[in-house]
Amino acid sequence: QVQLVESGGGLVQAGGSLRLSCTASGRFFSINTMGWYRQAPGKQRELVASITSSGSANYADSVKGRFTVSRDNAKNTVYLQMNSLEPDDTAVYYCNAHIAVQTTLTFGYWGQGTQVTVSS
Repeated sequence: QVQLVESGGGLVQAGGSLRLSCTASGRFFSINTMGWYRQAPGKQRELVASITSSGSANYADSVKGRFTVSRDNAKNTVYLQMNSLEPDDTAVYYCNAHIAVQTTLTFGYWGQGTQVTVSS
């Protein structure tokens, strides 16, 4: 069974930094795109950043220049370095990964979510 386990959330003051990590475990063939989404109270879940297996990254306009997504394929782990955090970044952050459990069978998986709170 495939699982995504996140860590690194917490409370930080505006202007501060946090680093989120998400590691995939279980039996699978390969991991394709990995990424981070967030959901603030009363809002829809939105894409924050994603990265392909070859390292091509994509960011939401609201985080460009402040957040950096990276991955360590050997460790099946994706990271989100968040700098210059703002109160509007407060949300539950979810890891997402497209994982091939067989060579021709891919599913999307979600982590349990980690709370990020930025105080003003």
